[in-house]
Amino acid sequence: MKLNHAASMPALQASDDDATSQSSSSPSESSSHSMSRNHTSMDLTEIDGASTTTVPPHVDYKKVLVTGGAGFIGSHVAEYLLARGDDVVIIDEMNDYYDIRIKQANLELLRQAYTDEKRLKIYHGDICDEALMEQIFQDERPQWVCHMAARAGVRPSIQDPYVYIHSNIKGTTHLMELSAKFNVKNFVFASSSSVYGGSKSTFFSEEEVVDNPVSPYAASKKACELLAYTYHHLYQLNISALRFFTVYGPRGRPDMAPFKFIDRVSRGVEIQQFGDGSSSRDYTYISDIVDGVVRAIDRPHKYEVFNLGKGSGTSLKEFIDLVQKHTDRKAVIRVMPDQPGDVPYTCADVSKADRLLGYKSKISFEEGIRRTAHWYQKAYATRELEVCPELQANGMGRAPSMVELKQF
Repeated sequence: MKLNHAASMPALQASDDDATSQSSSSPSESSSHSMSRNHTSMDLTEIDGASTTTVPPHVDYKKVLVTGGAGFIGSHVAEYLLARGDDVVIIDEMNDYYDIRIKQANLELLRQAYTDEKRLKIYHGDICDEALMEQIFQDERPQWVCHMAARAGVRPSIQDPYVYIHSNIKGTTHLMELSAKFNVKNFVFASSSSVYGGSKSTFFSEEEVVDNPVSPYAASKKACELLAYTYHHLYQLNISALRFFTVYGPRGRPDMAPFKFIDRVSRGVEIQQFGDGSSSRDYTYISDIVDGVVRAIDRPHKYEVFNLGKGSGTSLKEFIDLVQKHTDRKAVIRVMPDQPGDVPYTCADVSKADRLLGYKSKISFEEGIRRTAHWYQKAYATRELEVCPELQANGMGRAPSMVELKQF
């Protein structure tokens, strides 16, 4: 069975400093190995010195290893890199955290557009498989790594923390080990806004101490950031950790609130509102996230942590109102208690990403919901693929969602 895809996302507009990234020239490299300030319980900047200078974008051809390339963010990043002329190597274990047919459809979409295996190579396997990954690095020789593979989800991590240690911590460490061994020029990986835990700040800044994660998922991402600094320090591996703020859009994960709410409101099925509706998230549209990821790939900073978000929050109540507006349906709402492990609000301070990457979000939340609802209506109109989101990820999502609902 195949999923009917609508247009995946609008073309990203290059800003002035990216305008040359479509052409070929010699890569610009820096010999400095200083690290810019990232406050934690250890003042790491005192070790290597601080740098807040921008890095010129690398504008030459790249072969990029994209882990988790069958997933939501990974497939969009791969699509963008291929469209601009880079070659992509995808590795994905195709686990059943959510319906595997969605991931298969994502890969089919990429393969249909790029039939040449020299441009797009796809491997199925676990990034923790030492023999497989060693062989991939030997055969493909990627000089750029975009590590999007991970076990996601706050609530499922509370149920089964061990798989998060395996996939997130062990998997990321293995990739950094290989990247150092094979002299990778830049290693970019997905962290998470969940590392901010119960922060009371209005805007979450990379300068904050984030030593008190409230879920195994958040702890695994924080551990990856610390290990990333270690690999930078020991091997001068260029690394950027990207703290994503709730990503949504076409081809979005079915365990996430934007997909769930649009799906269930469209079908007239009950949704659950956790708490009084005042909880707030910085929901970020997929094209903005891809823009930030690619900017980080193109700029080999020595070691940086970046927030990638919209920079403004949306309350759960406003979120539900917008879903009703753009599905033209009335939501059936059941109010539920707050869920353990969820933070009351997230909002990104994106000033650092603006300064060092030239990143600015472009899509408002209402426009993003409008586009996602439009995609959903086209993609699921024929019901060639049924995706019942309450059955995904053990029935539990990372954002406010639905739990213990009857099957549709």
